[in-house]
Amino acid sequence: MLSVKGQVESGGLNHVPSKYLYHTNLGERISSDAEVIPTIDFSILTSGTPDQRSKVIQDIGNACAEWGFFMVINHGVPNLLREETIRLAETFFNLSEEEKREYTGTQLFDPIRYGTSFNVTVDKIRFWRDFLKIHVHPSFSAPNKPPGLSEILQEYSKSVREVAEELFKGISISLGLEENYIKDKMDTESGSQLLVTNLYPPCPQPELAMGLPPHSDHGLLTILMQNEHSGLQVKHSGKWVPIDPLPNSFLVNTGDHMEILTNGKYKSVLHRAVVNGKATRISVGTAHGPPLETIVSPAPELASGGNNPPAFRGIKYREYLELQQSKQLDGKTCLDHLRI
Repeated sequence: MLSVKGQVESGGLNHVPSKYLYHTNLGERISSDAEVIPTIDFSILTSGTPDQRSKVIQDIGNACAEWGFFMVINHGVPNLLREETIRLAETFFNLSEEEKREYTGTQLFDPIRYGTSFNVTVDKIRFWRDFLKIHVHPSFSAPNKPPGLSEILQEYSKSVREVAEELFKGISISLGLEENYIKDKMDTESGSQLLVTNLYPPCPQPELAMGLPPHSDHGLLTILMQNEHSGLQVKHSGKWVPIDPLPNSFLVNTGDHMEILTNGKYKSVLHRAVVNGKATRISVGTAHGPPLETIVSPAPELASGGNNPPAFRGIKYREYLELQQSKQLDGKTCLDHLRI
């Protein structure tokens, strides 16, 4: 299957091929307000005074409950490492179609999977996106092309995993639980970390195509960075809010399994990726979840008593991923499948 990038660069593409036409109005209810997602200063979370730390933990809890998204600044991941990760990811997509095809995975849990769209065997349309998905923890994998990519991704994945572990502590406390509650209950030190690099080439008719449709993420947290081109939109208060992150920041969102674990207190939120007609957008996201065989269900401390019964049935993380792959990427249909 020819990548979107390959089709764009083949020349003469002045319209969106019919298989990529997305028939939902992309401009529907775009927020006209200057809404900004919450910003969390990571350095205060890890090194602030007790009062400062208490305030930022409260801010994290409010962000998880009200937005499901927040921006993280002063996170300690070197900017040079971030830039090299983006640069080498782009270099991978610049490989020849034949070279990239070596990494075309056919199974969900293949260590490395290169492809296009989302799940072309299920979705009726294709999306304006090429991807590289790599399982980087607990076992690390990466393509051996281009030179240096594997080493940079291993360093980057470790650095982001450390950020996630500190955020899990803050989220646990914000829920009124022990600091290491999520770490221990979800065994996040041995948990799953999936790195996904997305490439959205310039589109001749961006109003007719979609990079990724409205969806929520699996896992507990997703940590995302991107190049200088925006495209992420978050559903908030019934409207789509365009997100323009600060330089050298991360975007963090709570995933479906955080909503399950918190019994619905913290929501996984719909978001989508739109495309543009001028430039290539690249994003690198890491999804952080428990080990694949872990059964995720509402925490007993958050789902007890007659006023707050469990809202979801438990499911193995592996089985949830298989369920998600078997359905169209549209809305929160997988999570809805588990509601009691």
